[in-house]
Formats: sequence, structure tokens, C-alpha cells
Amino acid sequence: MKKLILTLSAALCTAGAFACTNLIVTKGASANGYNMCTYAADSHQLYGTLHFSAAADFPAGAMREIVDWDSGKRLGEIPQASHVYSVIGNMNEHQLVIGETTYGGREFIDSTAILDYGSLIYIALERCKTAREAILLIDKLTQQYGYASEGESFTLCDPNEVWIMEIIGKNPKFDKKGRNINKGSVWVAKRIPDGYISAHANQSRITTIDFNDPENCLYAKDVIKHAREQGIFSGKDEEFSFCDVYNPLDFGAARGCEARVWSYFNRFADGMDEYLDYAMGYDLKNHMPLYVKPNRKISTKDLADMMRDHYEGTPMDMTTDIGAGGSHLPYRWRPMEFEYQGWEYVNERAIATQQTGWWYVAQSRSDKKHGIFWFGVDDAGTSPLMPFFSCTNSVPECLKEGNGSLLEYSETSMYWMVSRIAQFAYLRYDKIGAEVRDVIDRYENDIIARVEGMDDAQSVGTLSQFGVDNANSLFRKWQDLDKYLLVKYIDGNIKRQNEDGSFMNNGFDKSIPEYPIQEDYSEKWKENVVRDNGDVLRIRK
Repeated sequence: MKKLILTLSAALCTAGAFACTNLIVTKGASANGYNMCTYAADSHQLYGTLHFSAAADFPAGAMREIVDWDSGKRLGEIPQASHVYSVIGNMNEHQLVIGETTYGGREFIDSTAILDYGSLIYIALERCKTAREAILLIDKLTQQYGYASEGESFTLCDPNEVWIMEIIGKNPKFDKKGRNINKGSVWVAKRIPDGYISAHANQSRITTIDFNDPENCLYAKDVIKHAREQGIFSGKDEEFSFCDVYNPLDFGAARGCEARVWSYFNRFADGMDEYLDYAMGYDLKNHMPLYVKPNRKISTKDLADMMRDHYEGTPMDMTTDIGAGGSHLPYRWRPMEFEYQGWEYVNERAIATQQTGWWYVAQSRSDKKHGIFWFGVDDAGTSPLMPFFSCTNSVPECLKEGNGSLLEYSETSMYWMVSRIAQFAYLRYDKIGAEVRDVIDRYENDIIARVEGMDDAQSVGTLSQFGVDNANSLFRKWQDLDKYLLVKYIDGNIKRQNEDGSFMNNGFDKSIPEYPIQEDYSEKWKENVVRDNGDVLRIRK
């Protein structure tokens, strides 16, 4: 592993700030009978707010501005549709959901293109009713206006189907007049069979193409031709593997990306030990399958909690080595690699990560009129989910775009309130983090049962207001939790509590607490401190 840092950095930095995770559950694999998918926007520069755009009609000749999702840079404009659907977060009124992870891949970037991956997501949500329709629209738009991003994997989920679409721009080729005659993208999309689960996490995962199965596999007509023209594939068509050709796997891509998929599969499917060496980057030839059959039905809460995974119970468990400190912190601040005495090492990258801007668990429900978009902000490990029906027509103040930013603190922002608690939890994760998680679990178990038992035939106004009221109530609850945790855990102590949760006083003065609990450090921490400085710290008698 002497030169691990070279390949690791290539994979982990390809996606730059856009390293995300998508988990997929088809309705036959779910406990509630719904197609479900997740997304975590894991950028160090993304702020957590809830997007909303209303349904609208536009006159002939109206234009839609295209602004790069990640940078805010204006890229151009395209003709607006005559009618657009309403969108809450990444779900539209027809329960279509689109998420993504960036894999980078071959460096085919068209400087003349005007459609970035984020714009494609929201244009498709505004104009499409189904996943299949969205795939075809994305293809049509990129061929016409060019594709302005790196390689992307999209999750496209509707009440009946779930697809993964992997796309990358063509290598530009300009004629004498400076026109790109290689405009567009190449891509492949596969439907996840009902009863199975799938995932992607910043590494292309689709291998071979099913040329004669349009019900379950779609692809760009020149996806293989373009690879041949670029000199990156010379085999037979049936041997062509999209991920191997357009996003070749290396150690970093396995350990920093595919390992997250493995952790998900390992939690819910049998036989995943077979792919552990692949996930850890030791055997790159032993490809994991695109999808697996789970050994039990997966609930909404199961999926939400999987987004809080830190590889617990696996060889990559982030809570057990000395890097976790004395309180088992499952995070490693960046960079994701380090060098020591000429050797280079990796910090694990789990599904849950501190730099998440926002995340969701979405339910597309074939037997219901409306889907449910469960939305959270900041690190999923210390973040509660808030439900919004797909018919939602307003956003609570605590989640509104423009309410604060990463450069501007806001007292009324859910992102900043959740982040305050997360930052405090990082100091003593085994105690504070565990208590926050307990609060989240009790809240989510209750709200999930309430929402899934609701009649979605209620009016749009009633269902929309339910989401707003719940978010506002949760914001106040998190304000109270923030104050409570500070009082309880100040200065490394733990205040003693009565059975009703109130803090104990010393029995004489109600303002003076009982002597606090002062818990010991972990054995791993003590072992390493003694090894490092034991001669100085050892007590002599």
C-alpha cells in the first residue's frame, strides 16, 4: 500500500465536493410495499434547505435559465415547457424522484455545453411523470444542448419502477468553425428488478448492456461506438462494460465508494463476505453485483438508519481504532489520506459523513395518490427526518431557501440548529451522539407510524400544512435539545438526573447540581496515550 494515496486521491477527488450516496429499495423488497430511494448531498459547500417550485404554465417563447447547481454560475437558457409540475425537494407531484452521485470518469468535458447534471435533474422533475420518461428526456436534452458535468449516476424512482442511469459527456471534437461535432452524452440505464435492492456511491456500477431488453435496459446508440473512437475499448460489443470503460475502478474508488454500497448490501443481504476484499480495494476483479436480493423486508426506518452507517461491525468500523479518540467518534476530518514514515494510509469514507448539506428518504407509493419525501439537513447521524407529501405547496421558514447560508448563521434555520447539536456531539460521540440518536429514534418511530397511517385523500392544503407544522414543531424541539445538551454535558461532566429527567441538585441549594458523573476513557485511548507518553504520565509511588 506504499503508493495508496495516488489512486485514492484520484477516486475521492474526482467527485470533488459532490461525493454522495444513493440507496434503493424496490417495492417488493420493502416492508411497506413502496419503491424507496435515498440521497445525501455530501458537499463541503452545500447548505441544507428544502427546494420547492410550484406547478406553472408558460407562454410560447418563454425561456428557462440554466444555472450550474454546484457553483451558481449561469450556463445559458433553453425553451421553457408549456407546463411544469410542482417539485418538493427531489420529488415531483407525480411521485417521480431523481437523485445522483458523481463518479467523474473519463475527462470528457464540453466547454460549450449548457446542461449540468443538477439542471437535468430538476428539468426532468418539472417535465416528466415517470422514470423512463425522464431517462429519455435527459438523453434528448444532452444531445441538443450538450452535457456540462462529469460522469454521473442517477437514481430515477417512480411508483412502479426504479432505474439507475449512468451518463458521461462525449469527448469534444471541434470543426474548423469551432463547433463541437461530438456534442451530447453516452449513457446506459438499467431497471432494478422488483424484490431487489441496489445502490451507487460515486463509482459507476453498470457493466454489460442488455441489447435486446428495452423493458429493463436502455442505452445511447453510440455508447460503444464512442468508446471505440476514443481508443478505450476494442473488444466485442457483448463484452463491453460501461463502468470498466468509462470509469475504470482503482483502489480509491473501491475503498472510498464501492465500500459504501457493500456496507448497505452487507446489512440486508446474505453472502456479502464474498465481496469484502473487493470493497476494501484488495481484489478489484471480483465485481459486486448491481443489485442483490435482501434477506428481509426493509422498512422506512431501516433505510433511514442505513444512511447513518459508519461501517459498524465490519473491518472498516470507524468507531474502534484510535482515530475515534476516547469517545468513539466515527468521523475523520479531511483530508482522506495521510502519510507516516514513508507509508500512506486512508481514512474511511462511510455513508454518514459530517459534510452532508441535506439528505432524504423518498417513498413513491403505487397505491397512494401522494408520495412522501422525508427530508433532513446536515449529518444524517445526528439529523431527524421531516415528512412532506408530494403535493406539498409551501416550505416552513426553518427550511426555506435564503434563510441563512454556510457563510451566514441564522437563528431560524433548521440546518444551523441541527449543525449546532452535531458539532457538540462530535466532542463526546459515545454519550452525546448516543443521546441525540435516541431522541431521533423515538421521534422517527412515532412520525413514520403517523404518516404511513394517514389518509392521503385529505386535501392538498391539509397534507401540505401537516409537513410545515411538523417541521416547525421539530425545530422548536431541536432548540430545546440544544440547550438541554449544553446544560447536561458542559465541561466534560455529565449531570445526574432524576427519574423524570430533571437534573439533581445537591439537596441544599436548588441551583447547585449533585456532583456530576465523570466517565472513563476507552481502553484503546488509554493504551495509545500510555504508549506515546507513559513514562511521563506514570504515577510513581
